[in-house]
Amino acid sequence: MSAVPTLLVLDADPPPRLGRLTGRAAVVRTDGAGLAARLPEADVLLVWDCASHAVRAAWPGEGPRPRWVHTASVGVDHLMCPELAASDTVVTNARGVFDEPVAEYVAALVLAMAKDLPGTWELQRRREWRHREGLRVAGTRAVVVGSGPVGRAVARRLKALGVATAVVGRVPRTGVHGPDDLDRLLARADWVIAAAPLTERTHGMFDLRRFGVMQPSARFVNVGRGRLVVEDALVHALERRWIAGAALDVLTTEPLPADSPLWQVPGLLLSPHMGGDTVGRRDELGAQFVELFELWAAGRPLRNVVDKQRGYVPGP
Repeated sequence: MSAVPTLLVLDADPPPRLGRLTGRAAVVRTDGAGLAARLPEADVLLVWDCASHAVRAAWPGEGPRPRWVHTASVGVDHLMCPELAASDTVVTNARGVFDEPVAEYVAALVLAMAKDLPGTWELQRRREWRHREGLRVAGTRAVVVGSGPVGRAVARRLKALGVATAVVGRVPRTGVHGPDDLDRLLARADWVIAAAPLTERTHGMFDLRRFGVMQPSARFVNVGRGRLVVEDALVHALERRWIAGAALDVLTTEPLPADSPLWQVPGLLLSPHMGGDTVGRRDELGAQFVELFELWAAGRPLRNVVDKQRGYVPGP
């Protein structure tokens, strides 16, 4: 390792605050268009622009590649490609930053749908006084699909609201159901929360059959990855009232085009991938990366190391 390693930042606005690395790293900033030319000179790549797929496009090129890649997000599907997965480059993510904010957002969506807050705001806009009855949340049942830190945080929040909550993970273990239990749990759930990483096994897992398994009173929430859901199947289920409602914070296409039919689907709440985005998160993400950089520079083991074949950080 050279005395001053080169840190390449795939930038976004506002850029990360890396003042603590002054004199300890040569920081080079680039956008997606310049990434391929810059990769061979970098020791470390910080993917600050987590909406960009530039890493997937640039990584298979010529020349050396960074020995460590960190993304300021939990999901890594925007940067993984076969060449990166097969390399000896270490990949880390921002596990731990978004858990509680996403759990709060899910709780807010559950309460908003149970109490029909969207309907209340719409009636207020129309100056229409219409009394309705809301649903009780305590005593209902939920299944959270995804047993990572986000899924477990969601489960804790829902349990605090009095919701009987089951968690489904890749493999069964204490407190976590395996995939074989999913359909049985879906058939009894009032709330289905998708919080799984995007992998070959989870891609499109919420399809027409899965929405057909759910009871008519169920409501579906996706805060995982957009491609967990077959969106046409969800539209079909909502329009035919197979389920009572849904909320998507992540979508297959982001930003969602203004002419997308999803905007007009009855019973569907849409939000622009903001469930984990809270005031001050950029400072927290920057501080997390600096702490990891200090471990890396000292030759110590990194935290949040992604299993590149599975597509997420393994562990409890």
